[in-house]
Amino acid sequence: MMPWSGISLARPIKPDDVKAVYGTARIFKGYPDPAELSGVALSASFAAMSHEPAPRAFLTLTMERAICIAMARLWVLRAALAVALLTILWPSARAHFRAASLLVRFADPGGHSFVAEIGSHPVSEREFPLPGTRARLYVPSGVDNPPALVVVPGVHFKGIDERRLLRFARAIAASGVAVLTPEVRQLCDYRIDPAGIDTIGLSAVTLSRELKRQSVGVMGLSFAGGLALIAATDPRYKAAFAFVAAVGAHDDLGRVLRFYLSNEAPRPDGTTMRVGAHPYGPAVLVYSHASDFFAPADVSVASDTLRLWLEEDFDAARAHAAALSPEGASEMKHVFDHDTAALSAGMSAEIDRLEPSFGAVSPSAHLAEIGVPVFLLHGAGDRVIPPSETEWLARHTPANLLRQVLISKVIEHVELEGQTRLTDKVALIHFMSALLEACEEEGR
Repeated sequence: MMPWSGISLARPIKPDDVKAVYGTARIFKGYPDPAELSGVALSASFAAMSHEPAPRAFLTLTMERAICIAMARLWVLRAALAVALLTILWPSARAHFRAASLLVRFADPGGHSFVAEIGSHPVSEREFPLPGTRARLYVPSGVDNPPALVVVPGVHFKGIDERRLLRFARAIAASGVAVLTPEVRQLCDYRIDPAGIDTIGLSAVTLSRELKRQSVGVMGLSFAGGLALIAATDPRYKAAFAFVAAVGAHDDLGRVLRFYLSNEAPRPDGTTMRVGAHPYGPAVLVYSHASDFFAPADVSVASDTLRLWLEEDFDAARAHAAALSPEGASEMKHVFDHDTAALSAGMSAEIDRLEPSFGAVSPSAHLAEIGVPVFLLHGAGDRVIPPSETEWLARHTPANLLRQVLISKVIEHVELEGQTRLTDKVALIHFMSALLEACEEEGR
């Protein structure tokens, strides 16, 4: 018996040992194939195979075999440590895998890549009874007592039938989370109204009761994000909120409306963000207060025309505008031409007039009262609600409740961008993984 580094070899080398030694050595050390060996080592191989005495070669091969066995044991130890570490970190790693899968499914709902299938579940959909409005519930199959999330769409005439919302709700539900999408009627009509806060709050209460949970997570998109934050502070609803995620949300409605006029957005640090505002904003303001921009005889036609324009039925809008008076047609042309400068005086006066009402629908006036974790996500290139609004939301949210803040180049407003850096994508995956973990914590 010849001991070596604490390893005892109890028998002489046999032909199979030679293959095992060099096979293992090739894997771990990159040694050449036995057929390529020469000299003493090759003689030792033949000697071992023919059982001829070869003491020096025997010692060389025995040492090699001992080294390979020791190295193999080291790799086993490393693998065991890796498994142990993965076991410890698995909840977080699993959430990151699921988040990546979710984002891939959202970006390419028809795709069947390996990443898209990670942790994916079939999803069933049904209409959900919610007083005063429509709602749709998405339920993952094969998940007992899934965690739940209310996802509230932003300003869009299609409401819960808007294609991006459908994709997003299905992608989240496929990750094992039950998703409720309530339709906020006021947002479907391009109005930021306190009544929307009640719809969001009632959705959280109703879903938590339906699933027999104390509370559920709520995610608001665009202006619905700001309203969701306010709903979480309302004594009637706040017990049903586990957390709030605001995506592309506003902090102060008046500041956003002034951004549409100036293309400037002040930041909390005193600097100013300068970016061209999306022409959608002024059109929404004129539509929602048409009576302040058009003569009484033109209001009805102007409202219908502007709604067609906002629904991107541009030809029908132009045809409808033919019924306006000359003065009304001139004002409408400014909207059609995205001539914010011509609309500026009237819009500025309208914003000043509405200023006292903005507090009811601006989170800045309510966030001091919030009592649940807050997640904030905003697109770096957002021209509808500038990303500086999320900086203000972060400033106004109590620090102990601010879980995640991300201003990302991967998204624009509420849509994923295609060409971005890997680091930006990883940051978004991390944000979404934290959100999924929050859902699971609520579900326990």
